[in-house]
Amino acid sequence: MTDAPDPAVAVHRSSTITLLVLAAVCLSLAIALGAPIATAVIGLILFGILHNLLEIRYVAGRFGGLLGRPFLELLVALVTGIVVCRLLAGVVGRPARLAEIVLGYVILAAAARHGLDGRRRVAAWVLIGGAAAVSLTFPTYHFVVLTHLHNVVPLFFLWEWSRRITSHRGRQAFRAVQVLWVIAIPAVVLLGFLDGSLSADPGIVRSVVGDGQTVLAASAPPSAAATVLGMRFLTVFAFMQTMHYVVWVALLPRVAPDASAAFEARVPWVTGPRLWAVGFVAAALFAVLFGLDFAQGKALYAALASYHAYLELPVLLALLVGARSLSASPRSADRRDASGSETGSTPAPPTPLPPTGGGSRGAELRPEATAAVAPDAEVGP
Repeated sequence: MTDAPDPAVAVHRSSTITLLVLAAVCLSLAIALGAPIATAVIGLILFGILHNLLEIRYVAGRFGGLLGRPFLELLVALVTGIVVCRLLAGVVGRPARLAEIVLGYVILAAAARHGLDGRRRVAAWVLIGGAAAVSLTFPTYHFVVLTHLHNVVPLFFLWEWSRRITSHRGRQAFRAVQVLWVIAIPAVVLLGFLDGSLSADPGIVRSVVGDGQTVLAASAPPSAAATVLGMRFLTVFAFMQTMHYVVWVALLPRVAPDASAAFEARVPWVTGPRLWAVGFVAAALFAVLFGLDFAQGKALYAALASYHAYLELPVLLALLVGARSLSASPRSADRRDASGSETGSTPAPPTPLPPTGGGSRGAELRPEATAAVAPDAEVGP
């Protein structure tokens, strides 16, 4: 089976995009190696809230068929519960963190019920239950793993986006660059090949984070925080967080304007300029808050960031295993959720997006086109 992109969204020349991403990889690595703490903190201040907003816009616009009502309303309610848990974690402590873990897995279970059928749904529930048991047994490690996995997620969205590249070689080159920064470079750093370049000096953010131990502790396993292995994890985090921002702030808004158009069709009052303005104003406010009390600012940011971090989980599950909902329009998905079943109903035809160039078909996805990491037959040349 071939996987030819829609002519309206096909990318015929991808070499410039690939080279720009490669340049961003090299620059991000150089900065992260030289000053990982400063890189992580300054990146968070400048692009934290903005990338939250842009990621929500992309995910909700691109995958509207999956994130339809009332499923989206359920997600928002569950994630709001996680926001409350994060806000209370400083007061309640461990119980709030355990509650967040439970709610996170409830989101995954709900996504499996919403998007999968039959044995795949049951298998997903079994795996989710097992993972939840491990996370509840080792909650500190759960949050460290979650921190790093969040920076890995763009790989799957970029892999799915690359299907619109018409050239087989161009597509493979683009994907190779993504594997380079998500897998190869972190492996090189974690194995110690770049230990001579690591630095624990907070540098210009010392006045904000002190010795930087709070930043280190958030990115390294508890047993390794005070070791060279902890520094490797911190460097990997700073590098991948920077690339994470590159993807959501610079790359996808540029190469997938159709997702923005689809989002604005659903929420007309959230236009592009307004979204960017909110992001920059929020960055300024958080810069002041971080300067006054970094720990409290980080706690508030982490709570608000729950929406974008957990909203992507159902979509990621759909991309990995293929979900029936991705082939449905938002309206038909809403009707299916309301009735609780697809049996006996005639789904509405997918709602096509306006041809904005460099975009995608949004809700009009074939289930087989969502298996983002599965080997597939490619189209030449």
